[in-house]
Amino acid sequence: MKKILFCLLVGASFISQSCINDNEDPVAIAPSDGARVDPNVGGATQPNQVWFDLGTNSQMLTKRTDWDLAFYSGSAFKVVLNSSIMMAAGKIPNATNIDAVTEASVASLQPQVQVANFNPSNVTYIDDVKGNFPSGYTAIEEIKSNDSENAVYLINMGKEIFTGSVPVGSVATGGDSRGWMKVQITRTATGGYKVKYAPLASSSHEELVINKNTAYNYSFVSLKNKKEVVIQPEKKKWDLCFTVFTNTITGAGSYIFADFVTINNVGGAGAYEVVVPAPASGVEAYSNFKTSDIDPSKFIYNDQRVIGSNWRNPVGANGLEVYGDRFYIVRDAEGYYFKLRFTRITNTSGERGFPQFEYKPL
Repeated sequence: MKKILFCLLVGASFISQSCINDNEDPVAIAPSDGARVDPNVGGATQPNQVWFDLGTNSQMLTKRTDWDLAFYSGSAFKVVLNSSIMMAAGKIPNATNIDAVTEASVASLQPQVQVANFNPSNVTYIDDVKGNFPSGYTAIEEIKSNDSENAVYLINMGKEIFTGSVPVGSVATGGDSRGWMKVQITRTATGGYKVKYAPLASSSHEELVINKNTAYNYSFVSLKNKKEVVIQPEKKKWDLCFTVFTNTITGAGSYIFADFVTINNVGGAGAYEVVVPAPASGVEAYSNFKTSDIDPSKFIYNDQRVIGSNWRNPVGANGLEVYGDRFYIVRDAEGYYFKLRFTRITNTSGERGFPQFEYKPL
């Protein structure tokens, strides 16, 4: 009898455990409960880049002019320009010696290496706006293992942050010119990057060695300050960046956008937009959206502009407005799912550069 009871208990335990395993939630539960967030973009001149992590409800701030070049940490050797300050780069024809490049020798190239001058061909001098690196195009070609194959580039250092007054409701994405530099990049014997750089008028150059750190998407350098700098959090510890951004307009080439939001696609994040057709309420649809409504086939992982500037209308009938008919589903770099919608583009005084959004885990 005791043996029969023991066998029944073991069998019941096995069945119970089997049921628990079968009913486990397949969607990971995010550590954050969500929040309403005011990213510290910094007002109408939008001086800050805000790196936001949905899982921990945390933001890291850097000034847009804190860095110039980003060096990819993966197996490829890619170098990315700081698009938030309108940087551009053009290969200097027949130049192999950086010290021999003069202002006179690049005089005809300078008018071309520009951003937002309404010339469709200027896209040649910026990086792939999708940000799908390492496969995407970069203005500075992938760094070759043979030093002699790496060109000297003319670098348009972009714009300083504007320091004057800005009319209420407007933005100023750039101020004075930051000038020009010449740059040549090679690989090191240990698998890093060597950067030769100098102002155009200089007959000598300085050098920096940048080692790859695989905990991060990129290592960042400030040529102005002659050093490596920390800009982004580790690659799995941010999801969204609020920034000024160099995008493209069909027929007009590169153009600068304020109020832009990128996703951490290089770190593995993806997202898609949900547009709610009228007359249904976008707020109600957002509130009712649940885990079972997620459509995995809609996630975009190869374009950082999924959110971009699509969330706001700068020329609405009633002035600046947040589109109320849309929200976003984000899968972060750690595999957690969130729903997110924007609630504000200005502060109570109508000043730009004070966005607000709310989000919840799914």
